[in-house]
Amino acid sequence: MRVLGAVTIGQSPRDDITSELQALLGGGVTIVEAGALDGLSQEEVTALAPAHGEGVLVTRLRDGSSVRVAHRHILPRLARQVEALARQVDAVLLLCTGTFPPFRVACPVLYPERLLLNFVRGVAPDLHLGVVTPDAGQVAEQQTRWSAVAGRVTVCVASPYGDVNRLAEAAHALASRKADLIVLDSLGYNLAAKQKVRDLAGIPVILPRTVLARAAAELL
Repeated sequence: MRVLGAVTIGQSPRDDITSELQALLGGGVTIVEAGALDGLSQEEVTALAPAHGEGVLVTRLRDGSSVRVAHRHILPRLARQVEALARQVDAVLLLCTGTFPPFRVACPVLYPERLLLNFVRGVAPDLHLGVVTPDAGQVAEQQTRWSAVAGRVTVCVASPYGDVNRLAEAAHALASRKADLIVLDSLGYNLAAKQKVRDLAGIPVILPRTVLARAAAELL
């Protein structure tokens, strides 16, 4: 039995993610979870909110609610969880598509951002890429990073933890703007969201969960 670590920037367990990952990985892999916000009270989590102009990350708490946190607050907490988990697993998955530096640990670490960027670079370097991101505070950053691997980029906002109608609006908007391919840029988006956007937009949709699971399966 292989053991896979899964580290969220929010609170564990993230059954909404790991249940779909487990189905793709099969019964020969056990998933062990940890979260950067584990053990924190609501007041302590609130104190990690981004100030104006800071990098924004959106995640889920144990009670199912969503929260905005500053990247600079999350990074050291995330690093500690990755380091602790790496000592007991065969590989570590980061359950966030944000930008993070390399973590110096003894086992492989799968960074969703790097996997997604290289995937799109390989299949759509000259195409019009649609990106759906959870928060309006992420739009400028998303435009910049995805423009490095696609010919043209259009970013729309629809939180995976919010009104499902916003996701439909984003799908229609990207279809109307003639996007060739869509990335749902958060681990919060699930298989149902991918199918919904694909049905409404009528174009291929890349889901971080499935890209991550298939990369992990190749290692294990």
